[in-house]
Amino acid sequence: MCGIVGYIGNKDVKSVVLNGLYNLEYRGYDSAGIAFIDRKEKIHVYKKVGKVSVLEKEVLKNISNVSFKLGIGHTRWATHGKVSEQNAHPHTSASGKIAIVHNGIIENYVELKEFLEEKGYKLVSETDTEVLAHLIEYFYTTEELNLLTSFTKALQQVKGTYAIALISEYEPNKIFVARKGSPLTIGLGKGEMFVGSDIYAFIKYTNLVIYLNDENIGIIDGLAYNIYDLEGNTIDIRPVVTDSDLMFSDLQGYRSYMEKEIFEQPLYLKNALEKSIIIDNDDIIFPYFNFFSQENIKKINRIIITACGSSWNAGLIGKYLIEKLAQIPTSVEYASEFRYSSPIIHQNDMIIAISQSGETADTLEALKIPKSNGAKILSITNIPNSSICRESDGIIYMNANQEIGVAATKTFTNTVLILVLLSLYLANGKKLLSTTKMKKMLNELSDIPNKVQQILDQKESIFVLANKYVTKANFLYLGRGINYPIALEGALKLKEISYIHAEGYAAGEMKHGPLALIDEFMPVIFVAPKDYLYEKSVSNINEVKSRHGKTIGIISESDKYLPTILDDYICIPQTFDEFNPILSVIPLQLFAYYVGTIRGLNVDKPRNLAKSVTVE
Repeated sequence: MCGIVGYIGNKDVKSVVLNGLYNLEYRGYDSAGIAFIDRKEKIHVYKKVGKVSVLEKEVLKNISNVSFKLGIGHTRWATHGKVSEQNAHPHTSASGKIAIVHNGIIENYVELKEFLEEKGYKLVSETDTEVLAHLIEYFYTTEELNLLTSFTKALQQVKGTYAIALISEYEPNKIFVARKGSPLTIGLGKGEMFVGSDIYAFIKYTNLVIYLNDENIGIIDGLAYNIYDLEGNTIDIRPVVTDSDLMFSDLQGYRSYMEKEIFEQPLYLKNALEKSIIIDNDDIIFPYFNFFSQENIKKINRIIITACGSSWNAGLIGKYLIEKLAQIPTSVEYASEFRYSSPIIHQNDMIIAISQSGETADTLEALKIPKSNGAKILSITNIPNSSICRESDGIIYMNANQEIGVAATKTFTNTVLILVLLSLYLANGKKLLSTTKMKKMLNELSDIPNKVQQILDQKESIFVLANKYVTKANFLYLGRGINYPIALEGALKLKEISYIHAEGYAAGEMKHGPLALIDEFMPVIFVAPKDYLYEKSVSNINEVKSRHGKTIGIISESDKYLPTILDDYICIPQTFDEFNPILSVIPLQLFAYYVGTIRGLNVDKPRNLAKSVTVE
């Protein structure tokens, strides 16, 4: 959601900034803009609605031969104001001598706007961001402050969240940055520096990174950086080396990133198994999960999982796993609701925060209450050194490499795998599993990537199924027990990718409302592998069939009965009940992907959605 890039150095500034914007496209956006300072110390601003490629053509048409000192760029995902060039970033001050890009939301922008209008300023956009450009210049010109002090004083007036990069003709050899509640990083090179809302903005050039903390303000000039707090005090932040494997990947022959990421799940499930755990005398050891000894595990009274979207669905699977295997009471909370509730938290509670990006605004905010009450925080994330990592006592990485498609696929399955491993770890610490059972489960887990590949090999038949149902306007997804969250996830994928209305439901709740929807036009997808609730699922399928609904099943390959009554079905290999969700979600991902592509939609960048939701 929105992207920021900046560069100061000896490379071609246009190329570096534009490359950074291309690398941030995956976050989701509707317009893009760029601002440069040339060798004569004048600002040039260009903004376009649509793709970065449209902006690039505009820039090269006008200034292809101009040399620049530095530049900043932005991809905007509209929050305040409609999608338009006027509302796109960068925004400039009244004189045009300050240009600013901003991620986040300024909650008191109306109050600040009224103050500026009383002083004679005329704002030309509908955004909250433009207020900042004028406010900074107001302090600079009326109080004769330097730019850093003016910037700091303006931010002291702001309520809300921000990640900011600013350039100015007043001090044309510097980029100013600030962060509160929205991620921002600085990359360090030799005689050059970079700014990015995430490391993918500049990972091509350097992996030496400074992660700004909340209410940090920074100045970079290509050779040095200085970091301050909002009171003007110097802050010492040391750079860290980021995993060099986190390179921006190309399509490698696939038609879309979503397709690529679905089909590389066997590879990254294996990667997670190899990197997430160490097996030592039948004990499971997580390299980063180091704050719970076996004695501390026994003290855990309750686990609360908090997350959003697909991560919440994975968390719900985690609840089933932890309660069954480790016998620890577990609840799952939407982070957007948890942050505004009044939860009762104790020191022996453990909070598990799940976020692919590690920057999800609601999930970050949801951690403040348990932290203040002394609860331990475990994060499950895909991005090292992200904000959620820095707020946590322990970390388990998804190890799925970068996921560019907006819809979660490989990060979802890797998250579920991590939750399986975590449940086994907790159960082992409480001595609830025999050595024999643990070995059997670990051996079966090692074969899960191969079984996922077996499902992917059915891609042609799943494509045929998608073609059969592509014109349907509504879908109902049903599952029981640990497969209920897969019904939710399958419905979410279809909504995200195809814009078809789909609803996930607990199959046992059919008689409490959803049964009224069933007729000959309603396709119902059942997640019904042969597990301990199989007979219940069969009964639900017969209820739908008796009302002429179209039935589609995700069933076990050993099932001999359901193929005789279902209209259509996809088989998955047999495995432990606890591992079924990793397998049963694969055909639902493919089904959604194929429906979306048949409908001619951009499956990598669904309308109105962003990969990383960094604002509320």
